[in-house]
Amino acid sequence: MTVIIIVLNQKNLCYNINKILDVVLIINLAMILGITQYYKMEGNMKIRTFKVEQWMNDYENDAIYNLGETCIDSMTLGELIELSGQNPDKYLVSLKDKRMTYSHIYGSPELLDGIASLYKNIVPSQVIPAHGAVGANHQVIMSMIEPKDNMISVMPTYQQHYSIPESIGAEVRILQLTPENNFLPDLKLLKSLVDENTKMITINNPDNPTGSWITDDVMMGIVEIARSVNAYILSDEVYRGISEDGSYMTSIADIYEKGISVGSMSKIFSLAGLRMGWIVSRSEEVIEACRKRRDYDTISCGVLDDLFASMALANKEMIFERNRKILIKNREILDQWVNETPEVSYIKPVAGTTALVYYKKDMPSYDLCVRLIKEKGVLFTPGSCFEMEGSVRIGYAFDSMTLREGLDKFTEFLREI
Repeated sequence: MTVIIIVLNQKNLCYNINKILDVVLIINLAMILGITQYYKMEGNMKIRTFKVEQWMNDYENDAIYNLGETCIDSMTLGELIELSGQNPDKYLVSLKDKRMTYSHIYGSPELLDGIASLYKNIVPSQVIPAHGAVGANHQVIMSMIEPKDNMISVMPTYQQHYSIPESIGAEVRILQLTPENNFLPDLKLLKSLVDENTKMITINNPDNPTGSWITDDVMMGIVEIARSVNAYILSDEVYRGISEDGSYMTSIADIYEKGISVGSMSKIFSLAGLRMGWIVSRSEEVIEACRKRRDYDTISCGVLDDLFASMALANKEMIFERNRKILIKNREILDQWVNETPEVSYIKPVAGTTALVYYKKDMPSYDLCVRLIKEKGVLFTPGSCFEMEGSVRIGYAFDSMTLREGLDKFTEFLREI
């Protein structure tokens, strides 16, 4: 059977009679040919360039001092296996008999139990593994958002949160985070942005790139506003889990029945190479919708991803202790540098692995960062990648020597230009 696929743009259908005539001609042609089935795709399928990812693709391999990296100092497989109390050589040899079939479709019991253990009010059936947090965010938005909806996104944040819904025809309203408010959501402004058509509010907690952390009282205020219009809250929590004092960091999935948490093995577990992320929610509607879409774009995660992610989750406290020491030490190094360098300023990050640093030079951030890597070998991420001109994002969660040397090179650069 022959099938004709008709691609329609919703706005053109409303305002351009020529588009309607084109569709009528195609349908008449189909009838003449005896074709009885066709599909209609609505919405604008164009999507913006993902600025952060494109920047990293273009320049990351040229860096001598990679301060664009946002994962905590990546572990080797040997380190992970040793943390689990096993001999790396013997364990890796044992993998030769591992059959490379599909993994558990919805994730192994060990994986689901491990992810659920990161939350207070979540059971394994409320967990959906995904291809990294980038896959999880994409699945949630594509499963839950329709062109007629509007959604609220904080800014600055990870670009997925506003560019994906925009690309499918949803209205995206921006909740600007400002240094004057320590990059925390302004509840009065948020309340003015929502209405009866608001389907979702998206936040990044801890925030990328600013390193801000939404306190529990502000979080409850966001929940109350979302509940007033029956909206979901999608919280990208890939940097959540390691507080300086070891205290529990509240997740949206713990406190809101329509809360959706996204996490991954990449940032706080130092295992970005596993490409393992997850969706967590107490909402049956969310779980059902995401599982339905997952059959089309994921099926299952890799069997080795599942295996090693389960191992990391079973030993999470040791990994967190390792990474907490790195974060505390390097955050102090960064703070000391900012305080001693009059050419820059920032709101000190309280969580996560990144900081948004403002510089006192009249130069676009993209141009500055290109010159910086070419002249000094230092990689930052331009603030323009987050719609925050006049700033750069600095990642600081790797070896301290690289951080110190990279910051010193940036100081040299600022004083030379």
